[in-house]
Amino acid sequence: MAPEVVVNRTVIHPCYELDHLYYVPSKSHSLQCVLLNIFLCLLSIIIICGNLLIIISVVYFKQLHTPTNYLILSLAVADLLVGVLVFPLSIEFTVTYCAYQEELLCKVRSSVDVTLSTASILHLCCISIDRYHAVCKPLTYRTTITVHVVVFMILVSWSLSVLVAIGFLVAELNYAKCGRKCYIDVLIANIVGLICSFYLPVIIMICIYVKIFLVAQKQARSIQNTSYHSRTTGAAVSKMERKATKTLTIVMGVFLICWSPFFLYFFVQLLNQVLVPIAVVETLNWLALSNSMLNPFIYAFFYSWFQSAFKMIILGKVFQGNLSGTRLH
Repeated sequence: MAPEVVVNRTVIHPCYELDHLYYVPSKSHSLQCVLLNIFLCLLSIIIICGNLLIIISVVYFKQLHTPTNYLILSLAVADLLVGVLVFPLSIEFTVTYCAYQEELLCKVRSSVDVTLSTASILHLCCISIDRYHAVCKPLTYRTTITVHVVVFMILVSWSLSVLVAIGFLVAELNYAKCGRKCYIDVLIANIVGLICSFYLPVIIMICIYVKIFLVAQKQARSIQNTSYHSRTTGAAVSKMERKATKTLTIVMGVFLICWSPFFLYFFVQLLNQVLVPIAVVETLNWLALSNSMLNPFIYAFFYSWFQSAFKMIILGKVFQGNLSGTRLH
């Protein structure tokens, strides 16, 4: 992405060596390089397998055919593509390599990375809207958040993600063509892209979840003041929705922990180019990408029905008969 990344050339990547002013792949791979690539390949496999479990679970089991889970399904597709596309490309064309090279595949890696990270944050934003209606407006939730509405949310999320990636790519190509002459225009384009793809959705999500928290507290107090029958029924529904909201809030929190350092670094880099060790840039990049591995573990830990679905898929029970209508506990 333009403007160019400023990094400390004195820190050597284990898989690269400094040839004059540029990093090139090392002719003799060190043990560190081999171990690093094995570790990253294992992460990629875990990402692919974990998110495939989510996708198969939601598609196969009828109990999981809900608007919220369709959003989770689309989010899992984005995470799956990170494991299938971004990880292999990032292993071969690392930040270290692409910081000094102008190869096409570096631009492809960057564009796919931007598309999928933006898709993830926009899906989380849509999930927060879904949770808002489920907790704050439960009586109209089923008529407001329908399958058609969720499909529209998913299409908008993916479309905006592609547009943001195209915007960054165009800005980078313009910077490569005209250099410092159009630096300000490119800088503004990158800042607007960052705000639209990360900071604005994050602010919206935080505001929504704060509102949900306040309403959930108010609901809990009102349930205590109703009759026993209404209290037990309302408490069961409220507890279920609060648990779902809590789990998805954790998903959002983990996403922010993984991605915020990279976005903050990139934002500061745009405003004031500073000398950053290449090892730090690489670490922030891989920390961000590793987020795609974590969501399946969160769902399996907090959702008993996802636990049951995962077990049935791993044990191969879904291939032994039509179990799509099975009641998951």
